[in-house]
Amino acid sequence: MKAAFLVAVLCTALLYTYTACTELTFMTMTGRLGPAFFPRIIGVLLVVSCLYNLVALARQPSADEAGVNGGRGDWPITAGIVGLSTAFVALLDVLGGPIAMVLFLFAALSLLNRDRLVQNLIISLLLPTGVHLLFGVWLKASIPQGLIPLPV
Repeated sequence: MKAAFLVAVLCTALLYTYTACTELTFMTMTGRLGPAFFPRIIGVLLVVSCLYNLVALARQPSADEAGVNGGRGDWPITAGIVGLSTAFVALLDVLGGPIAMVLFLFAALSLLNRDRLVQNLIISLLLPTGVHLLFGVWLKASIPQGLIPLPV
């Protein structure tokens, strides 16, 4: 099941990377970074990480998934992440990008990394702050502001 999922993500990542490389321009006419800069980086990183995980999965001894996690597998965690992702998208325009990212990351990390509350809090505060500064302030990209915009 993990291999099938990784292959599906790999195919999607390859299509995404192909589109980013063929449809979007890397540099603008003025010599500035174009709309393909970040999508190409993200696409290549997705492809590399999928390939790495497929190789790592092939090297693992096969385990009976029915015996893992009391027969439930990873479905409860997967359902939790899907629910959190849905809530994130729903709250993005209401709370704004940075606030919604902080809440999503903290909730997701609390689900996946239960024993490290301080680490989860630090990551969930620093990463969205960095994204806001990089895209919202430095690159002047459009980030959802929410009902109460953050000061820039």
